[in-house]
Amino acid sequence: MAKQKKTRMPSGMAGLTRYDEEIKEAPKLDPKWVIGFALGLVVIELILKFLG
Repeated sequence: MAKQKKTRMPSGMAGLTRYDEEIKEAPKLDPKWVIGFALGLVVIELILKFLG
């Protein structure tokens, strides 16, 4: 008969942090709004560069 290997698993949650429980859902933005905001900033910077 073969000997069985005995392995010890960590007991409970002793000192371990479960990050998936701490993550809160972030606000979801439509990609059109993000691209529009970025383009708007570029336009404002170009206007300020040529006026200044």
